[in-house]
Amino acid sequence: MTGMEFLIAVAISATLSMAVYMLAPKPKARTTSTARDLDMPTVSAGRPIPVVFGDMTVKSPNVLWYGDKLIHEYKVKV
Repeated sequence: MTGMEFLIAVAISATLSMAVYMLAPKPKARTTSTARDLDMPTVSAGRPIPVVFGDMTVKSPNVLWYGDKLIHEYKVKV
């Protein structure tokens, strides 16, 4: 390849890369969840109590008391 052919190939490659970037679908904005949106643990007679060894997320815990769900907003002057 000569110098001019290389520059043409680079220009075509850059143009196609920009076209692909512009035509790619944009991701949807994420919605933030608040404390009220979280699943509440329930108490049910007869449900098994999970035994966890190590770090694990329990999707639907069976608990007697969970505590208060509150949102604390802090305002900071900048």
